[in-house]
Amino acid sequence: MKRVLTSVLAAAALLVAGTAVAQDKITVATDTNFKPFSFKNDEGNYVGFDIDMWQAIAEKMDADYELRPMDFNGIIPGLQTGNVDVAVAGMSVTAKREKVIDFSYPYYKAGLVIMVRADNSDIGKLEDLSGKVVATKQGTSTIPFLKENIEAGVLDPTEIKKYPNITDAFLELRAGGTDAVIFDLPPLADYANGVGKDAVKLVGPLYMGHHYGIGFPAGSELRDPVNVAILELKESGEYDKIYKKWFGSEPK
Repeated sequence: MKRVLTSVLAAAALLVAGTAVAQDKITVATDTNFKPFSFKNDEGNYVGFDIDMWQAIAEKMDADYELRPMDFNGIIPGLQTGNVDVAVAGMSVTAKREKVIDFSYPYYKAGLVIMVRADNSDIGKLEDLSGKVVATKQGTSTIPFLKENIEAGVLDPTEIKKYPNITDAFLELRAGGTDAVIFDLPPLADYANGVGKDAVKLVGPLYMGHHYGIGFPAGSELRDPVNVAILELKESGEYDKIYKKWFGSEPK
């Protein structure tokens, strides 16, 4: 596997050899609150897996940049209009999104999981969400996943609440305003094992395995050098170190 990655890296490096980053400073969109990928620490600085990944990529590219935290729902429009150059925001690579923006090589494998209150014994899988109030994050790949399964007759929730920040859904769950939250595993696991410990729990299997990619405006010249940087980080072991810092173990 390492030999294959090295060969791909060498070919990619030749592809972008001599290519300079056009911008003096790259504008990087990131989510305002998507722990552990991007969130504010106690000092008011944005930190997380995405932030560290982009910092490492920028160093490989010898590129200057500025972070622009924004609601997830505005990130793709920001790329389409050119208001931002790059999006590092835990963004799932989907066929629909690839019609309007470009993506880097995948840098994280994810999936959806269900979270309920700790005393809930009625919900253990997707089908159990029928007749329940379900919460998730607006503008994310969870929405079409739920719609597809509703149309297929897998579930029939009474309501789907969509929040700009997933932490709002967590609070709503604990307050009893929703029966379950369904969203990407990392932020739900982080909450269930941290702030929400003993108050909430994760149930059921992992649904809809997918990958996160870095987003660009269609045709962006930044994609190739970013791809080379991602390959270099994986080849050198730097990626594994960043991953372990935020998720407690190296990627499988």
